[in-house]
Amino acid sequence: MNHLYYGDNLSVLREFIASDSVDLIYLDPPFNSQADYNVIFHDQSGERSGAQILAFGDTWTWGQESEQAMSDLLVSQGQLAQFLEHLVGFLGRNSLSAYLVMMAVRLVELHRVLKPTGSLYLHCDPAASHYLKMLLDVIFGSKHFLNEIVWKRTSAHNSAKRFGPIHDIILIYTKSGNFVWNGSFMAYDAEYIAHRFKRVDGGRPWKDADLTGAGVRNGETGKPWRGFDVTQKGRHWAYPPSELDSLDQLGLIYWPDKDGAWPRLKKFLDEAQGVN
Repeated sequence: MNHLYYGDNLSVLREFIASDSVDLIYLDPPFNSQADYNVIFHDQSGERSGAQILAFGDTWTWGQESEQAMSDLLVSQGQLAQFLEHLVGFLGRNSLSAYLVMMAVRLVELHRVLKPTGSLYLHCDPAASHYLKMLLDVIFGSKHFLNEIVWKRTSAHNSAKRFGPIHDIILIYTKSGNFVWNGSFMAYDAEYIAHRFKRVDGGRPWKDADLTGAGVRNGETGKPWRGFDVTQKGRHWAYPPSELDSLDQLGLIYWPDKDGAWPRLKKFLDEAQGVN
């Protein structure tokens, strides 16, 4: 059954949400924008009403609540509290440090309620994303950082003395290495298919794809294959040479006619009808 809770999310998390019970968390918290946000009502005609309710004020000041949050963290989250003490000591007791402490105590609770297979998506803006990422690294562990998504939300924004702020950040963390991932795919458009999948093998359109990856490897994927020294190219094979032999026997390696051209992988349209 779905539930809608109204109130301070910290109290709700602590009182009502069990540990290891949530599959996915998406949060779009205040960004420390120094603004007030209202609940907007409309009348029967659809016009905005003059009567509004203040939903929350995105203005933070260091005070007793911040000090209490730091004390709570000292008791239960020693490493995080130590990190915050250094951060607050550097930044000072101000609106930014108050905002980060407010976020820290809530992120601890969100980590607690998340299942081991779960993921957290934190939507923020560039003003504080770098600080929030450090908090998440401490709480979730840096090895559980999965992605940073840059969300372009507008094409133009007039700013007289700086480049226009046109994007937000979404930070993705998992609770463990055993997380659930449901990939998102988008079909190729017709123009791309016509341009890239021009060749046909057995009635199946295909394109050529790189057989190497960036960076040198010392293992099998770094060894020469068929006279091609991938290490000298500063790269490594996408497959071990033994697998490359098998792919070639199956006719899945494309050998360009141009002298010195490197072999490529045949990628068929019916096997690659989408990109992650």
